[in-house]
Amino acid sequence: MNTLAHSPFKPGHIGLNVSDLERAKAFYRTVFGFELMGESHQDGRRFAFLGDGHTLVLTLWQQSAGRFERDRPGLHHLAFQVESLEQVREAEARVRALNARFLHEGIVAHAEGAASGGIFFEDPDGIRLEIYAPTGLHGHAAATPDAPACGFF
Repeated sequence: MNTLAHSPFKPGHIGLNVSDLERAKAFYRTVFGFELMGESHQDGRRFAFLGDGHTLVLTLWQQSAGRFERDRPGLHHLAFQVESLEQVREAEARVRALNARFLHEGIVAHAEGAASGGIFFEDPDGIRLEIYAPTGLHGHAAATPDAPACGFF
């Protein structure tokens, strides 16, 4: 019997350490359209809750310095799914307007011949992000021919 098939666990909100709360709030609200659902300005305990107005999606905690370190165990990247390739294109325009660093050039398929794919970029602290659509990418090249686009960047 596969007990995980009926697991009571599902993803909840994401919590990220950021070095500049105001900068991070502006970035995530612009790219993802999140609403500010609550925040604290208390010295040493600054944070912001972002979501869709009903559901908390992201909590930003101002309690770090420097940039995200890729060579440390922990977070690899955060992926956000949208319904269509057009929504990926719209997100790409917002990310480009913010001059964020892209990890692959433009929209790429998850693998050669895959229908899914998207954009891969960094937030202001160097946290790697992905916005993808599950279909609509037939004909788009993969970033790497022998590995998933979201795996090695």
